[in-house]
Amino acid sequence: MIDNTLRRLFKAPVDRAGVWLAARGVTAMQLTVVGFAFGIGGCVALTQEAYGLALACLVLNRLADLVDGAVARATTVTDFGGFADIVADFLIYSGYVLAFAIGRPENAIPAAVLIYTFLGTGSTFLAAAIIAAKRGVTREPPSRKSFFYNTALAEGTESTIFLALICIFPDYFAVMAYVFAAIGWVSVIGHFLWAHQFA
Repeated sequence: MIDNTLRRLFKAPVDRAGVWLAARGVTAMQLTVVGFAFGIGGCVALTQEAYGLALACLVLNRLADLVDGAVARATTVTDFGGFADIVADFLIYSGYVLAFAIGRPENAIPAAVLIYTFLGTGSTFLAAAIIAAKRGVTREPPSRKSFFYNTALAEGTESTIFLALICIFPDYFAVMAYVFAAIGWVSVIGHFLWAHQFA
């Protein structure tokens, strides 16, 4: 919901960082891989209930995810880069939830509900991108993202906030998981309504 607002606010400094890194030979794919590695490290930390380490890994993962797009824009935006970026995001989002449940098995049911919700939000998000590509739909003003991003109530920023909160307040995981799942299903409905206009 607030991704576009934050993107406008921080676009200039992030793009400058991307240009600086690209000039020194850093590639967008390298940053995606490094960010994914940090995310997996955070998942491992969660299985051991090392919540502070998991939070630090999440911050590093999100920073790498933020800057890899800037490096791509400073060089070349590719379809495979966009593919790798979004797949890595989905795997880390669901991985954090799964890892939390491994560390605290009593939270398995709310974790399963939330991962099921991620399946709904992710599939409808990507299906909307497919429809947009077929119909030539773009956002205004045009961005240099590799594919169409349909606005929803729960986006990357909200997901990151949720993952940070479960690291900070692990005892409240179940309540937060159910609340975020409800928000996610509002997003699923929003994607359906957007797609229905092309029926």
